[in-house]
Formats: sequence, structure tokens, C-alpha cells
Amino acid sequence: MTATAIILFAHGSRDPLWRLPIEAVAQAIRQRDPAAQVSCAYLELCSPDLPAAAAQLVAAGASALRVFPLFLGVGKHAREDLPGLVEQLRAAHPGVAVELLPTAGEDSRLTALLADIALS
Repeated sequence: MTATAIILFAHGSRDPLWRLPIEAVAQAIRQRDPAAQVSCAYLELCSPDLPAAAAQLVAAGASALRVFPLFLGVGKHAREDLPGLVEQLRAAHPGVAVELLPTAGEDSRLTALLADIALS
């Protein structure tokens, strides 16, 4: 059986309250699936970073990682920085399958939900 872990990847901020929505998504995943392995990781200004989060999940038994970028837009970080970081993960953990999901903003379900919220 493959133990797939989820990494919620976000930009990061110096403001400690900025992390709360990211951590709320992780908590919602855990509530829906108590066996789920999920970690938050940040590009900058927060910890853990992506390599540290991945290493921790692999050490806990994950044999596959799904990296979910919590970005609304597909800017430089999502288009250039993140794919390079994912390649570094694959090199650091050759026996682990690493899947990079599209950004949250590319999912039509999210854009529809945002429209619903704006209209309600």
C-alpha cells in the first residue's frame, strides 16, 4: 500500500496570522481523513520549507508526495520556482513519487466557489 502524503505549499509571510488559513486547510484534510499525512510548507519567511516538510513526511513513512500549491495565480513562483523545488525533492528522495498538482486557482471548483461567496 502506498502512503501518499499531502504538502500544502504557500508563499509565506512574516505575519504569524497569515498562516492560519493554510493551517485550516490542513486541519480540514485531517478531519475528513484522520489517517491522512499532511504538512504545510512555505517558499519563504515561514518554516518549514518544502525540503524540510518532505523529509519529515518521508521519515514518517510516506512513499508518495502530492504538492498542492495554494496560489490563486500562476506567477513566477508557481511557474518557475516550484517546479525546480519539486525536481530537487525527486533527486533527494529517489524512491518517492512526487506529484505537483496545479495551483488552487487553476481549479474551476475554487473559482466557482469564490464567485458564489462574492455573490452571496
